[in-house]
Amino acid sequence: MAAMSFVCIVDDDASVRTGLGNLLKSVGYATVAFSSGEEFLASPDIDDALCVLLDVRMRGMQGLEVQRQLNARHETIPVVFMSAHGDGETVDRAMQLGAVGFLRKPFAEEVLLESIELAIGRKHGDC
Repeated sequence: MAAMSFVCIVDDDASVRTGLGNLLKSVGYATVAFSSGEEFLASPDIDDALCVLLDVRMRGMQGLEVQRQLNARHETIPVVFMSAHGDGETVDRAMQLGAVGFLRKPFAEEVLLESIELAIGRKHGDC
């Protein structure tokens, strides 16, 4: 039996995790949510992730450091960053680390879904 694939949501704000999870489930995505970068990195769920929605600023490990850790572990999970604090330098650093997208909070549902589709396409080599 094939493992289920899903979108990982990593954000220290419970309301963001719940809201994104509900939205994504409503359009057919399975999701797994994590309250910290450390929790996400320690999870075996990374292996079945389609992509990860990763907050830049969190308590504990910051989003850019989570991306660095994924890179160091040679994980191929596509990352879409989210932040209410998306200054140009942060966006540039995220993209240099290999992010496939950067969403400034608050973002439109359509923009989120397009970013996820792009990330999944990247994982499957469609682009």
